[in-house]
Amino acid sequence: MKDSNSTTGSNSNSGRTEPIAQNIIKLISNLCFSVFVFSVLIFTVIAITYQPPDPWLQSTPALTNLFTQSQNATFQIDSSVIKTGEDLAPSPQDPPLPPPPPSAAPVTEAVIEKTEQRILNSTANSTAPPLPSVADCDLTLNCSDPRVLIAVQRFNLRAFKSIAFFDYQPPVNGSSTGECDVAWRFRNKRERSWRKYRDFRRFKISVADDCRYKVVHAGGWHSGANARRNFTRTGAGRAGRTLPPRVSARDDEINDTIPTLGSESNFRSGKYLYYSRGGDYCKGMNHYLWSFLCGLGEAMYLNRTFVMDLSVCLASSYNPSNKDEEGKDFRYYFDFEHLKETASIVEEGEFLRDWKKWDKTHLKKKRIPVRKVVTHKVTPMQLQKDKSTIIWRQFDAPEPENYWYRVCEGEAAKYIQRPWHALWKSKRLMNIVTEISGRLDWDFDAVHVVRGEKAQNKELWPHLDYDTSPDALLEKLKGMVQPWRHLYVATNEPYYNYFDKLRSNYKVHLLDDYKEMWANTSEWYNETTLLNNGKPVEFDGYMRVAVDTEVFYRGKTRVETFYNLTKDCKDGVNTC
Repeated sequence: MKDSNSTTGSNSNSGRTEPIAQNIIKLISNLCFSVFVFSVLIFTVIAITYQPPDPWLQSTPALTNLFTQSQNATFQIDSSVIKTGEDLAPSPQDPPLPPPPPSAAPVTEAVIEKTEQRILNSTANSTAPPLPSVADCDLTLNCSDPRVLIAVQRFNLRAFKSIAFFDYQPPVNGSSTGECDVAWRFRNKRERSWRKYRDFRRFKISVADDCRYKVVHAGGWHSGANARRNFTRTGAGRAGRTLPPRVSARDDEINDTIPTLGSESNFRSGKYLYYSRGGDYCKGMNHYLWSFLCGLGEAMYLNRTFVMDLSVCLASSYNPSNKDEEGKDFRYYFDFEHLKETASIVEEGEFLRDWKKWDKTHLKKKRIPVRKVVTHKVTPMQLQKDKSTIIWRQFDAPEPENYWYRVCEGEAAKYIQRPWHALWKSKRLMNIVTEISGRLDWDFDAVHVVRGEKAQNKELWPHLDYDTSPDALLEKLKGMVQPWRHLYVATNEPYYNYFDKLRSNYKVHLLDDYKEMWANTSEWYNETTLLNNGKPVEFDGYMRVAVDTEVFYRGKTRVETFYNLTKDCKDGVNTC
């Protein structure tokens, strides 16, 4: 009986505890399931609402991801201009910028204060009379007084906060009493490059009650003509008279001469990677750059000198004639000087002449070792240990097998880094960008209006034409740009007067307002003509887009077509 009772009691106890354990297990399982469902819900919402950033406006890794996602070797010709090394914001994968040259330290308030202290100390320690007191101020302006330059420097720091200033020259007298002309170099703080540009302005200077100089008025861009550099003319005039110096704003710092290889020993001791011309020729500029940087990246990976063809074929999409134009010079569009400093390159013509010259079949000399590679499927990794003087990649297969960038696809993409930092836009084009921005005193807003063929293609862009119409533009801009601001319109709309309606609210500027900057009297015209063996160079469609885009980037408020003006997708219907 006792056992029976105890068993019964035990069973009754377990009956009481069992539901508690089960309830705890159920509670935990329900909680876990709720967390799982909630996580799936959050993930679903993110997946639906997330829009990836536009890789054209992002860092170089984003560009790499964009192109390597597609392995079908096709490119859509786009009229946009890809950002180059001086534009892109640095990312962890990018190589560090080279250290700035010693002269690259900008003039700051701290530098000005040190200069002031030096002036005071030198005056105190010299036998010269002390600086005038408030009671006996000399109200006559003396442009050579170092305090005039200090006043100009302080004014510039206040007036142009987006500009870094360098290398001020001593002020000189202006054209009237109370005026001084001052020249300096500068760069936009947004640029990653150390390139400098030149400005010279006229300042109206007065003397304050405390004997300090102050700027009353500053002239516009390049208004200080007396501070402009003079270039001595060679030769003599009529009757043996010496010609007066020629006044010019020419940028004499551009050095895009072609490097030479020199002696036979120099040639034979080098290692070269030579790409013969492939199907990339006459394709869009973005295609060209993607391929060119693949070749340059492989040369860097193999520690070889890249043989570079300076001849560029500009695709028909950039030409009014709608025809491909061969014989364009790489230096019209990109900074050859910076490329020479950043990468080991040799110009193709120079290379082929030396190769032919030194590749002689003498008894005592061997022919120069060459390895010919006839397919892109031979990877850079397979060529890494090759000892040949020249590795010659030949692209004779039909398209798309003959595209240079095929070399960097697949497994090679893990090893080849495209050197975007080596590619800058031409300084000659950037001088035009800088002059337009400078004439607007670096204080303007900008709108990018994409029209052209896209506005006519209602199938892919059903709303673009209306959303970029003058009335719609004006309504959109009223909510984004303050009235009567300087407004730069970057556009591919060919009809100049299309934007006249905006002039009722804004001071409108278009690229064609600055035609004199590439006209036949301009420095750009003279320098490109010199590059082209005395033949004039057309300011073509790609140059226009490049300048338009760069000026747009420098606007304080920037209004984009496919982000601000229309809900149409950038690449057509259902591509957002």
